[in-house]
This record gives sequence, structure tokens and C-alpha cells, in this order.
Amino acid sequence: MAPPPTTEALTPERILAATEDVLRRHGAAKATVVDVARALGVSHGSVYRHFRTKAELRGAVTKRWLDRTTALLDDVVAGDEAPPAKLGHWLTALFEAKRHKAGDDPELFATYTVLTAENSDVVDAHIAELVGHLTAIVRQGVDQGAFEAADAAVTARAIFEATAHFHDPGYAPQWSRPGAQQAFEAVTALVLRGIEARQGAAPGPTGRVATVVDNSCPRRQP
Repeated sequence: MAPPPTTEALTPERILAATEDVLRRHGAAKATVVDVARALGVSHGSVYRHFRTKAELRGAVTKRWLDRTTALLDDVVAGDEAPPAKLGHWLTALFEAKRHKAGDDPELFATYTVLTAENSDVVDAHIAELVGHLTAIVRQGVDQGAFEAADAAVTARAIFEATAHFHDPGYAPQWSRPGAQQAFEAVTALVLRGIEARQGAAPGPTGRVATVVDNSCPRRQP
């Protein structure tokens, strides 16, 4: 039985919240726009006035899910920590956010793993934001003499790829295993040592130590 009609204004945010509840109950394969409309007590046409297609709705709810992590990391980037501490804090916050999503609500996490595969443009934009965060931190570290990097953006991408084991959903089953935290801390320490400023290091073309990246490495989802 459908819930009674509501007098509360129908907004995109209400629709996305209801969509997430429907996805949690039914999964990505079975959830429909009709299910979302029924949960809201409106017609499916009302939902389509805000999201023109089912694919658009699924893309929007995927972005909403990913943006929760981005918002947490925005706060880290805006903080006053020294760049090495900020980079460690950022990597830790990303790992913890992904680990909580996978462990606290595994059904919804599995559903969103399907949705991110469907919405490559949304995922690409999310990755670009994350690499942008890292670029800002690396650049700040270079400017303050804490890091050495010939190209902050290239180095940031290398850090993102090097730590993929701790944010790519494909590795989620391993995040709760014994030793996962120790492994994460070891990789983070290695990354920090790799870009720390050193006296007497051989300068790259720009006067700073060059960072070499193999751009042939495949991109994995966040």
C-alpha cells in the first residue's frame, strides 16, 4: 500500500534521500522510479519533473554518496596543519570513510559499487576532486619547503594511485582483515618519505627533485 500523500514540498534532496532508502531495501537491480515515488507518496511523474530519466536519478544519488566523502576531505584540506601532517590526515580520513561505508552498511555499499560502475562521468569527477585535494596539499608542501615535487599534479596522481588499495572499493573485503591498518600506515609513511624535502638531493628540470610516474597504470574506482 502506498503511503498517504504528503504536503511537504518535493525537492531533489528529498527524492535522493528516498532513492537511497529504496536502494538499501531493493538493491540496484530491482529499485525503480515507481518505488521511489511510492516511498514519497507522489506520482512517478512528479519524480521525473526533477530527474528526467532513471539514469539521471541514479547518477545524482551516486554523486550524493560520493560527495559525503569529499566534504569530509574538504575540511582537512582547509585546515591549518603542516603539509606532511595534512597529507597523512587526508589519506587516513579517506581510508576511514571508505572503510566505514563498507563495514557499517555493506548492502548499500555493494549497491553503490554497482552504481559507480554505471556512472563513469560521476566517478571521474569525484576522482578529479580527490586528486585536486592532493595537488593542493603537495603544492603547499613544496611552497613551504617540506616536499619536493617537480609537478604537484603529477605527484598527487601518483599518491592517489599508490594508495588505491585503501580506497578502491575492489579491495573492500581486505580492509577489515588483521594487519590492514598496519599496512595502511606503512604505505602512508612510505609516501611521505618519498616526497619529503632532502638536503643535497639531485634537482629535476625545475630545480626540485623530479617525480616519475608510469601513466600507463590503469585507473581504478575510488
